[in-house]
Amino acid sequence: MNKIEILVICRHEGILQTIIRLINNNSEWNATGAVTDDEAIAEFNERSFKLVLLGSGIEKESEDKLCAAFKAEKPEIIIVEHYGGGSGLLAAEIYQALN
Repeated sequence: MNKIEILVICRHEGILQTIIRLINNNSEWNATGAVTDDEAIAEFNERSFKLVLLGSGIEKESEDKLCAAFKAEKPEIIIVEHYGGGSGLLAAEIYQALN
């Protein structure tokens, strides 16, 4: 079974690692993290992600740039904003976006 690939972008390394760990606790998901816009775009271009999760600390200008780049490359990409709320909310947001 192929896992659903999720790109997580968050400016805070500690929070990013927590989000990745929580996502990877689900046997159906595989998270990859990026802190900078350049890292995120490079990862996106190298792998086949189904969902991009935008975490805390991303400025509006960067968010707009990233979303435009991702949609230009893969119009069907799912983009979810997640700014906290615990593991239950995170999983619910991902499940809702995927369905």
